Amino acid sequence: MSTKETNTQKNEFLFDKVNYKFLLIGIGVIALGFILMSGGGTDNPAVFSDKIFDFRRIRLAPTTVLIGFGITIYAILKNPKK
Repeated sequence: MSTKETNTQKNEFLFDKVNYKFLLIGIGVIALGFILMSGGGTDNPAVFSDKIFDFRRIRLAPTTVLIGFGITIYAILKNPKK
């Protein structure tokens, strides 16, 4: 006779609800940074445009992306049990 062992597995998510919220916020901030980097081109490639060296594209957008990556890393490393 063979007995079947009932294998009760508890389906749990990898992260807690708070971790997923931080993860979505981080991804949104990263997307905002990439949107801030876009634009600044000209229609005529023979004409130089100073818009690509704007404060928004050189300082603000990369900083926003790095902050978003920081939030995402925090969401991954945050211990949900504490």
